[in-house]
Amino acid sequence: MRVMLKAQFDTEKSNEAIRSGKLPELMKETLDQLKPEAAYFGPEDGCRTCWLVLDMQDSSELPPTAEPFFTQFNAKLTFTPIMNAEDLQTGLSRIR
Repeated sequence: MRVMLKAQFDTEKSNEAIRSGKLPELMKETLDQLKPEAAYFGPEDGCRTCWLVLDMQDSSELPPTAEPFFTQFNAKLTFTPIMNAEDLQTGLSRIR
């Protein structure tokens, strides 16, 4: 199932990662591990935020997906099921 992961980074924890120069490395490792379909970054609610589109095959993928954001950035996470246009058309065709 396609999901949107929104991660809002703790300001102090991400400031530490920026000051130490580790933020690019940590994000690259995380993105290489998760292999998102798309990744976007920007501010939201006064926090550094990233939005990742992921294809999750099973709910057991939640812990390993979330942990890097919790441990490295003390992030607040939201997982939201989403669809692309093809998924929407498939779903709508099943409504009778």
